[in-house]
Amino acid sequence: MAAKFVIGIDLGTTNSVLAYTPLEVERPTVQTLPIPQLVAPNTVEAHTLLPSFLYIPTEEERQSGIYALPWESNPSWVVGEVARRQSAEQPHRTVGAAKSWLCYSRVDRRQPILPWNAPAEVPRVSPVLASQKYLEHLARAWENAFPDAPISQQLVVLTVPASFDASARELTREAALQAGLPEDLILVEEPQAAVYAWLDRVGDRWRRILSVGDRLLVCDVGGGTTDLTLVGVAEQEGELFLERIAVGNHLLVGGDNMDLALAHYVAQLLAERNVRLDPWQAVSLWHACRQAKEILLGEDGPESYPVSVLGRGSRVIGGTISTELRREEVTKVIVDGFFPFCAVTDKPARRRASGFRELGLPFETDTAITRHLAAFLSAHGAPATGPVRPTYVLFNGGVFKAKPLRERTLAVLGEWFGAPHAPKALPVQGDLEHSVARGAAYYGWAKTKGGVRIRGGTPRSYYVGIETAGPAIPGVPRPLRALCVVPFGMEEGTETDVPSEEIGLVVGEPAVFRFFSSAVRKHDKPGDILDSWSPEELQETDSLEAILPADESVDEELIPVRFRPRITELGMLELWCVHPRTGRRWKLEFSVRSEPEPEFPSQ
Repeated sequence: MAAKFVIGIDLGTTNSVLAYTPLEVERPTVQTLPIPQLVAPNTVEAHTLLPSFLYIPTEEERQSGIYALPWESNPSWVVGEVARRQSAEQPHRTVGAAKSWLCYSRVDRRQPILPWNAPAEVPRVSPVLASQKYLEHLARAWENAFPDAPISQQLVVLTVPASFDASARELTREAALQAGLPEDLILVEEPQAAVYAWLDRVGDRWRRILSVGDRLLVCDVGGGTTDLTLVGVAEQEGELFLERIAVGNHLLVGGDNMDLALAHYVAQLLAERNVRLDPWQAVSLWHACRQAKEILLGEDGPESYPVSVLGRGSRVIGGTISTELRREEVTKVIVDGFFPFCAVTDKPARRRASGFRELGLPFETDTAITRHLAAFLSAHGAPATGPVRPTYVLFNGGVFKAKPLRERTLAVLGEWFGAPHAPKALPVQGDLEHSVARGAAYYGWAKTKGGVRIRGGTPRSYYVGIETAGPAIPGVPRPLRALCVVPFGMEEGTETDVPSEEIGLVVGEPAVFRFFSSAVRKHDKPGDILDSWSPEELQETDSLEAILPADESVDEELIPVRFRPRITELGMLELWCVHPRTGRRWKLEFSVRSEPEPEFPSQ
């Protein structure tokens, strides 16, 4: 059965969205799908945003049927608005930020570790399973609305952060396949999807708005993360085209941090009135401050807004704790706190307040998004010319619905580069919360029908760790060198041979394979070897412990191989180790495998 629709899915840290367009149309007509979800027990409503929260009901709640959905009467997991609200009532039974856990390589993301630090009696889920449940809900909502178009038979485009490495992308794809999405689903980077949504809005006018040499900064600040990407405008044979030229790191700072900072400010005001909040009230205050922030910083927002928290116990007179938040207070806490003026040469602070730190997600120590932006532009500039100067800024993410935050970002950029060269907001900015899903649907249509495409390839260079030969020293590991196997920008559907000396591959016994990536070393070529590097240049991604099948035809302790990487049409990375004489091949994968001795295909 041929696909009838292109479906674009934004699997967001805070909210998820599904958009679609019929495939057989002359021009895409992208729409967002209202998603039925529980907003309270026994209450189902349809909203275009599906909060990326998962609530684990008690056995009593499950048996009562209060969380029944149109397509499931007794779910084991509850996703959406009611789960987000339960994060205030029962945070120890609620999973959030599963997407950020997917790219955190210091934990096994297939193991049931969420909710993090939950009591022993609470069932837990893995980050992969939580992501799967969000996608399953979207898939069931789609099939509830379009029963004659199963999602497994449609063209599905799923978005991932540009900063996701090969392992995080593979884990995202795994969750999608387990949720029933098609095997040939396509992954596209979220900032690129935001640009595609803009292209959909402006049509052919984009060639009159952008010129050769322009650089478009996609500044995406969502509920939990910040992602930065640069897209350039170039020309070939008289035709303009777009190419992704730089991506930033996955920064765990966003709207949730802002809501928490505001809640801390309000808690201090209450403390001055001798009102102390218990942990439950503190979480409720966090959610109340989110609403206050959105209203006070919204278009034509009021000068003040009440913030209320329900009382608990006899300590609270009147049952409810209330105070007024003023617009100027929110502006000071949010705008000055997260978007301060700084120099373009500034770098984010890395200093820790304590020598001991609880394990968990690596949230940014420095919450100043403008300092992270300065570091990003400096890292991708050149010594002779200094930081990269964007021509335009495309805002994305729910945080930038607040006009003061867009204005402050442009003001900071203007201060860095001077009034004549100050970056401007890209004309025709669109729907900040739905644009990624809409752009994904547009991209799927353009990929099939031949519309405008952004050239990009891999957003990082990839390296394998090669242990050097030499005499062993007790207690001292042999030095490691990094061999570039995939260059920045390697295109989909291509493969290449890595020129190098033959490398010894350990087979038939346990071995650890180490992989690295870099978003800043954009000029390394396959075969280049690094003897040393800084943590800013190369970051280690998932290592892989496995037993590769032995080659009975070769009587050698180490099998001599050369590398042949391949980027599939779907954007996935494969790294093949090839015996130069027999042609025997082993495939190494950058993704984590939970089995102690996984099987690897060989040829």
